[in-house]
Amino acid sequence: MRNLLSVIAVTAAMLTTPALANDYADQLTVLAKSKLQEIAHDANLKAAVMAQNTKTSGYDQGKVDALDKQWRAEVDASDKPLITETLANSTSAYLKKVQEASGGLFTEIFAMDAKGLNVGQSSVTSDYWQGDEAKWQKTYSMGADAVHISDVEEDESTQIFQSQVSIPVLGDDGKPIGAITFGVNVEAL
Repeated sequence: MRNLLSVIAVTAAMLTTPALANDYADQLTVLAKSKLQEIAHDANLKAAVMAQNTKTSGYDQGKVDALDKQWRAEVDASDKPLITETLANSTSAYLKKVQEASGGLFTEIFAMDAKGLNVGQSSVTSDYWQGDEAKWQKTYSMGADAVHISDVEEDESTQIFQSQVSIPVLGDDGKPIGAITFGVNVEAL
């Protein structure tokens, strides 16, 4: 038993080191180019992203920052109008179903518009604006074939080792209209 615990502890430590952080990159890239793209090509998801792009196209950085500040304040508040509105939309319902059907492979899923603002999500994100983060910056503006894979990290609340895999959401013309991020439980690959 003592040896088994040592092996588990060493394996867990190895997974969190930078040298092994991308050991799953090939598997995650295959997942991104297959299953994740299928999910991102959902017609209703694309329509929701395009509709939000129309709504938010005139937002300046001040408006984006104000929405993000509101979201962050709502995370720990009892009154959550922006969060409730987003979690109640059909895109969030779709992403929740996808996560539930994944059998534990996906730990979270969220879609973003052309500004990096949340369109829908399977669970509450810590912030509303992802546009200042690599998950959006390295997908939305990088073209139709972009894939961004984060390092493997242990989620403190779930004790699950996960990587975030992000890809663009494409319009009917094949150009990015937004992005989508999947928290992937690498132990379930």
